[in-house]
Amino acid sequence: MADHASPRRAPATPAGPIMLYDGDCGFCTRSINDISGRVRPATPIAAYQTVDLAAWGVTASRADHEVLYVEPSGRVYGGAQAFARLLRTGRPAWRPVGFLLALPPTRWLAAGVYRLVADNRMRLPGGTAACAVPRPPHPES
Repeated sequence: MADHASPRRAPATPAGPIMLYDGDCGFCTRSINDISGRVRPATPIAAYQTVDLAAWGVTASRADHEVLYVEPSGRVYGGAQAFARLLRTGRPAWRPVGFLLALPPTRWLAAGVYRLVADNRMRLPGGTAACAVPRPPHPES
């Protein structure tokens, strides 16, 4: 992640919150870099492939499925709520947006939009086959 809007370097151990995203996904990397450049969050952001996930209390399968905001307490926010938490640590203009995204019915709408985007990220600009969200295997009948 070496472009002009690179997120802050992630700490090796949980001393504060962290935002984790799929660094193998071009769409995710581009999106995180754009958001980081605009919002300037105080929270470090890192590709989940570059951190010790066990130290953060999350699994690779969860991190493959959605962006995660992990607090030092161990509380994990996923998807749209991860972005809501991140926005609340950004520039003052973005903080109300983060609070709004956490309130119903905006929360429900944001969750639906997030899942729609995440499930189709390989089809979006910057997306590749590597961006596809892994699906659980279907049992054979």
